[in-house]
Amino acid sequence: MLFKEYINIDSLVLHQIGSNSCQEGVRYSKELVNIDQDLKELLKNHFLSPFKTDEYSNFFHSSDINLNEIYQYATQIFTDKKYFLEGSKKIACYLYECSSHPNIKRGELYVVYFENCILNGETIDAIGLFKSETKDKFIKIYTTYNGFELEENEGISINKIDKGCLIFNIEKATGYIVAIVDNTNKGAEAKYWTDDFLHVRLRKDSFNQTQNMLSLCKSFVSQLPTENGKIEKATYINRSVEALKEESVNIDTFAERVFKTPGLVSEFKQYKETYQRERDIEIDDTFETASTVIKRRAIGTMTTIKLDKHFDINIHGGEQYIERGYDEKRKMNYYQLFFKEEK
Repeated sequence: MLFKEYINIDSLVLHQIGSNSCQEGVRYSKELVNIDQDLKELLKNHFLSPFKTDEYSNFFHSSDINLNEIYQYATQIFTDKKYFLEGSKKIACYLYECSSHPNIKRGELYVVYFENCILNGETIDAIGLFKSETKDKFIKIYTTYNGFELEENEGISINKIDKGCLIFNIEKATGYIVAIVDNTNKGAEAKYWTDDFLHVRLRKDSFNQTQNMLSLCKSFVSQLPTENGKIEKATYINRSVEALKEESVNIDTFAERVFKTPGLVSEFKQYKETYQRERDIEIDDTFETASTVIKRRAIGTMTTIKLDKHFDINIHGGEQYIERGYDEKRKMNYYQLFFKEEK
């Protein structure tokens, strides 16, 4: 989590990215934007507020990290801040080259140099890349001799960021620590910001390891047969969550604790290999967990049994006190719940 009160905007430059499919090109700024302290605070909150998660990535290249363009430009800026303006132009040019899909909108690219970012207990600098693609309508009010006049205008909302990226000057050898926000583009062009432009992959830390493990469990459980309704599936998810609340996880111990039977344990381990390969991720056999993932991730849909339009049963454990059956007289399924006290 970022402590925004300590962070300062040192430098800011703005470039206009045209539509690549329409060959509009890039309009470059020739100098940095001059802003006073009040506007710096407003922009700082605007840029940093969307970054609310501990999910981080690293820059990546299949052959050599130095061939990742944004990694290279960021390194040059971190090495010498005098390169900031020139480096920002190269970043803008590369973003334009990566925006070839016709659905990608034109917009403004803000390149920001932040100081005093605290991450993992260290005070470091960061480079922010932010692209605004959507404009909001607003009304300007003018005072006249006889009263007031209204004029419709169009501008950028300070309450939302379309696309953002923070590059922290730490862990350079493994591709820096990178935080990403992408709130637009849901179609075929959806991945141009993260995949084509930034070219990142999830950082192999406790947060992402825990998140990937929980997603693996949900995926595995969802494809299991429902021989006894959803009781078993809810049970497996609850056991997975409880196991991930431990300080660390070992895959063998985890699988045996959650799935119990040798056949299902073996099936889960085989599924894990396929899951990793298809998604190009790696979940270590032993890793430290992050409790924030368990608090953040929604699991309710897999631990809730919806019965027609009348009832929902939320299962958070105690699966031995619920039984499923079939009533021949009513020709309907039923659940029996056993409990000591009604609250």
